[in-house]
Amino acid sequence: MTNSFAWLLAVPALGLAGCLTLAPDYERPAAPTPAEWPATAAETVAESPENLIAWNEFFADSKLQAVIELALTNNRDLRIAALNIEKAQALYGVQRADLLPSIKATGAGSKQRTPASLSSSGAAMESERYEVSLGFAAYELDLFGRVRSLNAQALERFLATEQAQHGARISIVASVANAYLALAADRESLRLARETLDAQQAATDLIRRRFDVGDASEIDLRQSEMSVESARVDIARYAGQVAVSENALALLVGAPIPAELLPTDLGSIAAIPELAAGTPSDVLQRRPDILQAENTLKAANANIGAARAAFFPRIALTAGYGTASDDLSGLFKGGSEIWNFVPSITLPIFEAGRNRANLRIAQADRDIAVAQYEKTIQTAFREVADTLALRRTLVDQLTAQEALVKAAQATYRLAEERYKSGVDSQLAVLDAQRSYYGAQQGLVALRLAQLANRLTLYKALGGG
Repeated sequence: MTNSFAWLLAVPALGLAGCLTLAPDYERPAAPTPAEWPATAAETVAESPENLIAWNEFFADSKLQAVIELALTNNRDLRIAALNIEKAQALYGVQRADLLPSIKATGAGSKQRTPASLSSSGAAMESERYEVSLGFAAYELDLFGRVRSLNAQALERFLATEQAQHGARISIVASVANAYLALAADRESLRLARETLDAQQAATDLIRRRFDVGDASEIDLRQSEMSVESARVDIARYAGQVAVSENALALLVGAPIPAELLPTDLGSIAAIPELAAGTPSDVLQRRPDILQAENTLKAANANIGAARAAFFPRIALTAGYGTASDDLSGLFKGGSEIWNFVPSITLPIFEAGRNRANLRIAQADRDIAVAQYEKTIQTAFREVADTLALRRTLVDQLTAQEALVKAAQATYRLAEERYKSGVDSQLAVLDAQRSYYGAQQGLVALRLAQLANRLTLYKALGGG
């Protein structure tokens, strides 16, 4: 009898070994983008990059590294993404378990009394039954790959969730770095505004003394006072921006940031390197969102196999082996063995079009996933192309802005000298000072834009 039960347990393994899948053969859709970047970015892609460097090597600044580490530990969005991976992994484990029978050991005992009026012998009867068995119930022989297709679908969804977590990690790193740079730029702008206020306040005090002795006109004094108040407005505005930037950075990090880790200005941050963009095919192999979209497409493709298998018979097995006795002490005596083997087959005959509709749904889901995959590729191509196109123009703008700052500084110095020597009015000095201050603020904005552009390219290429 033991050999009989071993044969029963071998049946599911035979069915599993011989199973197939009705899912269509997967073919990666052709990328709906050009093979090269636009001509406007041609000079930036002369060489194809190796795997992108890790973020803690790309960002050389030790303070910024420490802030990013805090974010990777405490950011709630990233924590949710990690928990989603655990959930997807558990769901895959549940689905994978359906490939093998669930074997359970059971034990039961019962005792009952039958009254004389219901007894066939006309006398009251008492009966007992004790049973111990080992077996499985309703195990599906996956002859047409329905369970295997569902298992493949669960695996691809798990892999897609992993890619989503990778994408979330890159996004958090980039967002923290962007917020850190923005805070540095705001603090630098605030410092420039304060330095300008100090210079204008000193000039106003001098003009007031000259006005008191009759060497300066009232209009010079009032115009100088207007410049002082304008600088105070800028200080208040930039102070507000600094506070907002600090709050944004703290939210991304998800924990208090030590004051010594915060930047003072853009110049205090170690340089962020430029990257070669390579070719569009390089990007397709690295970007987590593209890999996630392809995993989702593979999952939809596997689901077609499960929908097709619904048209074919489903064979389920129930089997068990054990011992039973009307006396507890006789459970394991000779002759008490019991076994059962219950195969069943279900053949769909009339489903009112349900199976065909489910197959059409699965095929439509696959087509939707293809379109989403292609759109993700197109979005990635545009992000990289836009970043490359801006990179060259930002270099030109930055060069011109640096020249403008030097010219404005020289003009301001000459205007002061001409005013002190009585050749020019205070109005010319104020105009020159405003131009110099505006050029400095413009330079800060462009330096921030250039660093943000390099950071955007790092993220658009798929991170490290």
